[in-house]
Amino acid sequence: MSNDDIRRGDIRRFVAQAARQEQFLEVVGRDEAEARFRRHLDLTPMAAEVVPLHAALGRVLAEDVVAAVDVPGFDRSSVDGFAVRAADTQGAGEDTPVVLRLNEEVLSAGRVPVLTVEPGTATVIATGGMLPRGADAVVMVEHTDPRDEGAQENIGALLVEVRKAVVPGGFVAAAGSDIGRGETVYHRGQPLTSREIGVLAAIGRAEVPVVRRPRVAILSTGDEIVAPGEPIRPGAVYDSNGAILAAAVEELGCEPVRLGIARDEEETLSRLFEQGLDCDALLLSGGTSKGAGDLSYRIVSRLTDPGVVAHGVALKPGKPLCLAVTKGKPVVILPGFPTSAMFTFHEFVAPVLRALAGLPPAAKEAVAATVPMRLGSERGRTEYVMVSLVRGAQGLAAYPLSKGSGAVTAFSAADGFIAIDPQAEALEAGTPVSVQRIGRDTSPADLIVIGSHCVGLDVLLGRLIGEGLAVKALNVGSMGGLAAARRGECDVAAIHLMDPKTGDYNRPFLTPALDLVSGYRRLQGIVFRKGDGRFEGKTAEAAGLAAARDPDCILVNRNAGSGTRILTDRLLGDVRPTGYWSQAKSHNAVAVAVAQGRADWGVAIESVATLYGLGFLPLQEEHYDFVIPKDRHDRPAVQRFLAALEDEGVRERLRGLGFMVG
Repeated sequence: MSNDDIRRGDIRRFVAQAARQEQFLEVVGRDEAEARFRRHLDLTPMAAEVVPLHAALGRVLAEDVVAAVDVPGFDRSSVDGFAVRAADTQGAGEDTPVVLRLNEEVLSAGRVPVLTVEPGTATVIATGGMLPRGADAVVMVEHTDPRDEGAQENIGALLVEVRKAVVPGGFVAAAGSDIGRGETVYHRGQPLTSREIGVLAAIGRAEVPVVRRPRVAILSTGDEIVAPGEPIRPGAVYDSNGAILAAAVEELGCEPVRLGIARDEEETLSRLFEQGLDCDALLLSGGTSKGAGDLSYRIVSRLTDPGVVAHGVALKPGKPLCLAVTKGKPVVILPGFPTSAMFTFHEFVAPVLRALAGLPPAAKEAVAATVPMRLGSERGRTEYVMVSLVRGAQGLAAYPLSKGSGAVTAFSAADGFIAIDPQAEALEAGTPVSVQRIGRDTSPADLIVIGSHCVGLDVLLGRLIGEGLAVKALNVGSMGGLAAARRGECDVAAIHLMDPKTGDYNRPFLTPALDLVSGYRRLQGIVFRKGDGRFEGKTAEAAGLAAARDPDCILVNRNAGSGTRILTDRLLGDVRPTGYWSQAKSHNAVAVAVAQGRADWGVAIESVATLYGLGFLPLQEEHYDFVIPKDRHDRPAVQRFLAALEDEGVRERLRGLGFMVG
């Protein structure tokens, strides 16, 4: 049988499967899916185990801890000075000192007193020293002076002058004043940080009872998955889901059991699946459909007691989620795309793992914001959009991180998410929204940069981050950055906008409230695969216009609102070549499409063409500049940004990347 026959057979089987496939058992709402899931789970925390104190960091107490000792265990001095009877110091002042006779004893920390402080006497005591019998206060050494030893009355005795009166209990930490014997120091469910570890040590606990960490098996599936560190092959992707799920599981106080990657082969997948069922929970990623070729679902569907409880949830991202339970254990197939996988993990799985680990439900925080741009949505299911928050003149703005469910960075870069109602087709710009925060860090960034991305900008911001500045950068294109600057939502907008009428860059787009700071120049041009005779040896203008009229020559265009799109449209005029509506969102995306043969040409910067080994025809030198709202110009973070832009070390790095710096 020839390779062509094999390929045709594969295609026929795929089409036949798709024709009879019901992708999901039943698409249900988010709340219904969660209710079905929890109804069959045993959410009792894991049993207790005793661990040494040095191994208890990050664990959760399984029992209340009751102090068996007092802390401190004795009355002790909190300063260096003299143990006295407070009544003996009454009336003491700078001009009327009280003279006390010193006992022949020095009470350093750890020494048990022998002598009693009788009326008219005092004992030298160090910080932490045990208060002697008879004493009820301590005078700080700073408030005393030794008596003149030359005086007749000092012969045969050591005396001290007290120049400030004290009250009973002054500068004394009483026994049990911190922790009393029989006191409940910590309650069951308390996570143990370094602070709790210190208190447990102070009451003499060498071991503590903690909740056993739930063991969570993690299995990535798919022939296209490659372990990090292995050579990548065409069409393959590195297993980011396995890594991020294991880390997220560990953050929740659980023990990840990494089962690795299972190929699309039933015997291997079944063996690893059975191994995972020995744990307290099993997470798979990928293969959630119900088609004949989706092994993950096929194997999970064999579970009973009760087995699959929800398959297909009316939300985006995450519709393919499959929730199952067996013997009270959660078994979940997460979608294969990273953002979908992590969103559904945190929505459905993380609360369950927290309960098993003995942790209370995570506190949820919502903040009010507005969306700065129109957001389209798909009717019929709740859509969750990851957003990054920035503070503007009108309050918080929620910028969507619209990288798609396959992006690995969207979830990590998000400050939170918004929910779009299933009946809504869009959210218009300016719509008020409630943003559900992700994580606890609510501290604002020192510097907010919005606009067009460039590797040169990465150099600038990397310098500032290395100096300890908190930076937030949102790559929304030049027009998006300019709009953010006009609304007062950023400190710096990175733009490279050409005025189609004059050919001038950036300055024609300013308003009186905005300043323009010169950045650097970079060369835009046509990128193509080396050796392509349609471009090799020609000028960019001639090659571009010829390619635009060739229906077999595919363009990969840039997104509307980008400076590169304006330049491309100026080159093309009224011509709309094949691929014109294919809109890549970065120079790298253009280069990848050309390098992989999905497109034949596009417009990008020279440094990216070099990075991907592509041919390059210079089209125009453009100005990549920075717009700064006038009312933010004097902010310290902005001044540090401007200083970095002038730094010769930074400039040398920019030149090394092929940029032109004045």
